[in-house]
Amino acid sequence: MNCLRLVCLWAFGALSLSATEPTRFDFNGPGMATTFRISCYAENREQAEAAAEACFTRIAELNQVFTDYDPTSELMKLCAPEAQYPMKVSRPLGDILGRALQLAEMTHGAFDPTCGHLSQLWRRSRRHGKLSPAERLQKALAVTDWHRVTLDAEHEAVTLQPGTLLDLGGIAKGYAADECLRLLRQRGLPCAVVQAGGDTAVGEAPPGRTGWEVKLRTFTHPVDEDELTMLLLANRAVSTSGDLYQFVEIEGTRYSHILSPKTGLGLTSRIACSVIAPDCTTSDALATAMCVLGVEKGTALTADMPGIEVRFAEVK
Repeated sequence: MNCLRLVCLWAFGALSLSATEPTRFDFNGPGMATTFRISCYAENREQAEAAAEACFTRIAELNQVFTDYDPTSELMKLCAPEAQYPMKVSRPLGDILGRALQLAEMTHGAFDPTCGHLSQLWRRSRRHGKLSPAERLQKALAVTDWHRVTLDAEHEAVTLQPGTLLDLGGIAKGYAADECLRLLRQRGLPCAVVQAGGDTAVGEAPPGRTGWEVKLRTFTHPVDEDELTMLLLANRAVSTSGDLYQFVEIEGTRYSHILSPKTGLGLTSRIACSVIAPDCTTSDALATAMCVLGVEKGTALTADMPGIEVRFAEVK
């Protein structure tokens, strides 16, 4: 099979069909180490620009809450050795942790937000082209278990078992895309799409249409431009995860950038997966988890998940 890569090709230009119909406006900007792209229909440019500005402000705020690259982020303060538990957290952090724990349970740990120590070791391995010592890897694996997190939703408080380090990299962009779509709807712009790298949150269909065109490109390497699969989506989300380009070769073995919480190493099987779900928080986490689980286990697991569609591909 070929690799699935997410490419969004919008159906319309920026001109309205008449003076009274909404016009499409497009915006893009950096956030969470990727580019966020926002397309929406609005009555005028001022309305669209104000909504887009609110979205990019929100993305920056969420990044400062969720990032594990900044020791001053709320996430890293929660994980600090001197943290006192239970610790009261902000609503976004409590919300995303609740979703992360649900998805960890659903995937039997293939998605695990407590993989922070493993993530740090694997980043170092990718930078230096050398695997971490087995002893350090085993110590990191021993504290990777989503059961180590206790969330008190009523009091918006979190307790971590000692030594737990969180990493929300596999869910944060999808959550931010959902949040942007919520802000756009709140401002009267429900016909919108938010794309964050391989994650796309889709709102209501454009005027006169039944959905937004989102194209999944299937290809080998080099790219075959003729192999395209078109989705028509409204009020849904789609995420794609795979390792066509992001990989490292260490001691003769090709490792993906996708980390397995079970081994603490990058995947060695070349695989990609697209997940269509009711929201982007879910599709983001599941796309990576499905690559970790593989075709057989992933397909069997999602068969009992209503509203979830999974499309696998082996990269060649």
